Amino acid sequence: MLSPEQELLSSSKPVKYGELIILGYNGSLPNGDRGRRRSRFTLCKRPKANGVKPSTVHTACSPQTAKVISNKDQHSVSYALSRVQTVVVEYTHDSTTDMFQIGRSTESPIDFVVMDTVPGCHTNSDTPLSQSTISRFACRIVCQRAPPYTARIYAAGFDLSKSIFLGEKAAKWWCADGQMDGLTTNGVLVMRPQHGFTCESKPASWREISVCGNVFTLGGTRLAQKPGKMVENECHELVDGSLIDLCGATLLWRSAEGLARTPTIKHLEALRRELNATRPQCPVGLLTLAFPSIDRSFSDSAHEDQPWAYLHCGHVHGYHSWRGRRRVTKEGSTEEEEDECETKEGMELLREGERECLLCCTRGLYVPLKLGRESGFYLDAAPPTHAFNPCGHVCSERTASFWSKLPLPHGAHGFYPACPFCMRPLARDRKYVRLIFQGPLD
Repeated sequence: MLSPEQELLSSSKPVKYGELIILGYNGSLPNGDRGRRRSRFTLCKRPKANGVKPSTVHTACSPQTAKVISNKDQHSVSYALSRVQTVVVEYTHDSTTDMFQIGRSTESPIDFVVMDTVPGCHTNSDTPLSQSTISRFACRIVCQRAPPYTARIYAAGFDLSKSIFLGEKAAKWWCADGQMDGLTTNGVLVMRPQHGFTCESKPASWREISVCGNVFTLGGTRLAQKPGKMVENECHELVDGSLIDLCGATLLWRSAEGLARTPTIKHLEALRRELNATRPQCPVGLLTLAFPSIDRSFSDSAHEDQPWAYLHCGHVHGYHSWRGRRRVTKEGSTEEEEDECETKEGMELLREGERECLLCCTRGLYVPLKLGRESGFYLDAAPPTHAFNPCGHVCSERTASFWSKLPLPHGAHGFYPACPFCMRPLARDRKYVRLIFQGPLD
C-alpha cells in the first residue's frame, strides 16, 4: 500500500520544459509517430538529472588524456588541432540540469530522432535520404531542473562512448576563459523571434551556435567552416518560438508557458466545425463544401466536397474542370487586330496548375485547400481565413503573416519563406491570400 504522499507523488504529472516540433509535418509523420521518431517531442523533467558541464582541459597528449578519451563513462569533447595534438575537455555530472540530444542517429544517446524533411513531402516512406546533411549527433538541449526551467542549446551531441570529436578541418579556437570551442560541419542555426511567439512576433536574424553554446553571426556559406563574428549581447537560451535548423530539418521550440496560450487540437476542430456550419457553396457546382475531420484529412483520397481556391484572388470553389479562356498575347494590338490574330501562335496558354476564376476572371493557381493541423505553429486562436501560396494550407491571418515574413534555411542553399505545415517555398509576389467563401443561396 502506498502512503497518501506517495500516491500524490505517483499521480502528479512530470514538469514539462517544452516541446520541439518539426516543420513540414502537419501534425504527424506520414506513417505515424512511433517512439523517438515523431513530428513532435516533449521535454519533461527526468527522474534523475543527466546533465553535464565542462571541467578539466587537457592540452597535452598524456596518459590522463588517453584515459579520458577511452573512458566510456566519462563525457568529453576532443578538438583535433593537428595529427599529433588534440585538446580534450572533460565534462562532469551536473545535478542541476537535464540533457536531451537530437540527431539523425537511432542509437540510444539520441532522445529525438530527426530525418531530412523534403518540402511538400508527406510521402509514405521512412527511408532516409542517401546523402543526409543532418548530423548523427546534431545538437543537445540542456534544461535547468529548477524554475524558471531555462532551456539552452549547444551544437553537437555525445555519442555512445559519451564523446564529441571535432576533426582537424572543423573551425575551433581558444576562448578567453581558457576553454576551447568550435563549430560542427553543417552547423546548428537558431532564430529567436522578437517578442516571443505572440501576435506581436517578428522574425530576427539567424545565428550559429557553437559546441560551447556561444552565438555567432553567419559566416558566409553554410559549409564555409569559418565562424562569423561572436555576438556577445545574445545568448543561446531558447525562448518560446525559437527555431533550430539542423541543415536538413528545422525545429520549432515551444515553451510550456507558450503552449498554454496556444490553441489546442480541440479548438482547431471547433473552428473547422464553425466554418463548415456556414455551409460554404461552390458557385459552379452549387454543392456545399466542407473541410474534412482530422481522420479524413490525413487520407490521400479526394472527396467531392473538398474546397478548392484560386490563389490569386482567393475565391473558393469546389473542384471543376473549367480552365479559362485563351487570350491574345500580341502587345499593342487593337480589338480588331486581336480578333485577327486569334491563332494558336497568338494565344496565351495557361501555365501548369493555373485556372481562370469564373467569378472575377483572374488567373492563378487553383489548388485544394487543407487545414493547418499542427496547433503549435499558430500564433493565435483566430479562425482559419487565409491560405499559403502555392500549397493551399489554411490558417489564421496572423499565423500566415508571420511565417510569410520569416526566411527559413533550406539545407546549405539559402533562405526563403515556406509554409510551416509542408515546408513548400512560398510564392515571391503573393505568399498568402485571404479566402473568399460563397454563402448558401437559401
